[in-house]
Amino acid sequence: MIYLDDLGYGDISSYGATEIQTPNIDALANGGIKFTNGYASSATCTPSRYALLTGMYPWRNKKAKILPGTAPLLIVTEQQTLPKLLKKQGYQTAIVGKWHLGLGTGIVNWNEKVTPGPNEVGFDQSYIMAATQDRVPTVYIKDGNVVGLDKNDPIEVNYKENFEGELTAISNPELLTMKWHHGHNSSIVKGIPRIGYMKGGESAKWTDTEMANHFLEKAQNYVKTHKENPFFLYYAMQQPHVPRTPHPRFVGKSGMSPRGDVILEADWAVGEFIKTLKDEWILENTLIIFSSDNGPVLNDGYYDDAIEKIGKHDPKGGLRGGKYSIFEAGTRVPFITYWKGKIKPQVSDAIVCQMDILASIATLVDTKETSTDSKNVLNTFLGKTEKGRENLIIEATGKTALRSGDWLYIPAYKGTNFRKAVGIEVGNFPFDQLYNLKEDKAQQNNLAKSNLKKLSEMKQTFISLRGEDYQKGVKEVVFK
Repeated sequence: MIYLDDLGYGDISSYGATEIQTPNIDALANGGIKFTNGYASSATCTPSRYALLTGMYPWRNKKAKILPGTAPLLIVTEQQTLPKLLKKQGYQTAIVGKWHLGLGTGIVNWNEKVTPGPNEVGFDQSYIMAATQDRVPTVYIKDGNVVGLDKNDPIEVNYKENFEGELTAISNPELLTMKWHHGHNSSIVKGIPRIGYMKGGESAKWTDTEMANHFLEKAQNYVKTHKENPFFLYYAMQQPHVPRTPHPRFVGKSGMSPRGDVILEADWAVGEFIKTLKDEWILENTLIIFSSDNGPVLNDGYYDDAIEKIGKHDPKGGLRGGKYSIFEAGTRVPFITYWKGKIKPQVSDAIVCQMDILASIATLVDTKETSTDSKNVLNTFLGKTEKGRENLIIEATGKTALRSGDWLYIPAYKGTNFRKAVGIEVGNFPFDQLYNLKEDKAQQNNLAKSNLKKLSEMKQTFISLRGEDYQKGVKEVVFK
């Protein structure tokens, strides 16, 4: 599983980008199945990763929101997960890259083994960053232990209060190599202001410009040392999430901003990883799934010219909204399945969701174990049928909507539609919205008033899928 971070539907050339070329990702899309209706479960990272690994709608877990770096483990250790399922079938399991699903019990001593974490929910091996590149702690963690830690320089982390004497982006802006726009004004780590406060651990802190190389090397080494037996590798890349810190050889390469540069860097890393599978003679025996945790955002906390130098590039790919949004660009993302010699190249309009990977893989490895909401669409992933999901609940920062066939229903929601800090429509309107996505991909024509029959049908389906708790609290609002 190759999973990118904030990569939009229109961010790669095989999905229509013209101002940027991503030949290595395109090779997967052109050699496998390019899904045009592929979804993350949510418009933000933590919930989508939760759904991917558990096969469960994140809105069923009220704690499944964007987590701070000190949050406790979100997945219950007794819960079904994709790596657990595969371990029972004899697979080796590993994660390399971004985790962002919480660690420990909520009170973490970073100077000792941090548990529970990935290793307690099904991964034999884990090499991760705890949360995101813009959040502390800015260290790599291998199987629960901070890599390269000097015990004489212990790590302390706090998301509420700074440590006495520690410099911040507000107190010492002259030390910054990247200027913060919103939210990222706490501890400074190697010139970059972060979310949260951190003290100590100098020898363990990562170098941002080397992160792509670092994770790629770990993923490649895993393949080389585990190729003799079946394995599941979750390669969770950090691009193009902020802070965008391309390696010097990619700086300026896109002709856009660092955001464009790190997309090219990610494409290069994908190419190098696929080359490793080929060189190790296992490419033809490997199913590769490529996707992103949510849609795109340009300014997500730093001034990095992502807006100013966007040019003709459309990260949304003609969709409406973006990260944080219940509109399509929040959750509809690049979604590719590739299996050399087994999957015939094609484009599929079937509705598929990352949540369905668990049940589908269960079928592939011949087990009946599954999870609450995951649907078996293995034949869709392998290109044997054009039929996908009938209904899908998508989620964005507490809001949910229904995708059913060609239609999308968004209930009435309170609040403002425009999230000013990031410049994105989030989909809040005090009235129902109904769109025919086949005819209106950009969601410009609300048919709620003109097609009352379809609206009523979608409402009923939505409420039945959302369950009793939702019916009790929202039914009156929805039907107003």
